[in-house]
Amino acid sequence: MLLDASDSQLVLVDYQSRLMPAIHEGTQVLANAVRLARMARLLQVPVWGTEQNPDKLGPNDAAVREHCQKTLAKMDFSAVGAGLLDCLRPPARPTGGNARSLPRHLQKPAAPAAPERNTVVIAGCEAHVCLLQTTLELIEQEVAVWVVTDACGSRTERNRDAAFDRLAGAGAELITTEMVAFEWLRSAEHPAFREVQALIK
Repeated sequence: MLLDASDSQLVLVDYQSRLMPAIHEGTQVLANAVRLARMARLLQVPVWGTEQNPDKLGPNDAAVREHCQKTLAKMDFSAVGAGLLDCLRPPARPTGGNARSLPRHLQKPAAPAAPERNTVVIAGCEAHVCLLQTTLELIEQEVAVWVVTDACGSRTERNRDAAFDRLAGAGAELITTEMVAFEWLRSAEHPAFREVQALIK
């Protein structure tokens, strides 16, 4: 029931320049998203971003974008259709040729598969639209999803809170930025403890 950094991936949804000024408590929401991204990088947690209709809403905030391994542009509100699952799941191990084509002692050993990370920590805007639809589709794909509430926002509190109620009912875990930090660390003796602690003070 605790997050594990070695099993986590972070998804940051639509922190876009033309959208953020309209988000309730948008400055704090964005600051927490940047904290999450920096913590993830310190702890070697992969970070993925999405941008909704970037031609109209602009790119993600630069401080978010710089920490993302990849940023997916999308027109659908859910990022799943834009290829998010392909980012989250390691590529299938390539199949070798016919096993009988070479004697066993001449065959190259198969490359080890990339380790799977089965937990998605997600935050974003708007909570009741793109974040909600992305999370619900991930849950349908049997992905364990943890929603970082203080890094999520909507234009109104009512819409944001309704999204949280619905997500909790669907099986998402609701957490905060500090919960993520201390669960990823697990111990004050973690080598990155001071750096991570500095981000949340």
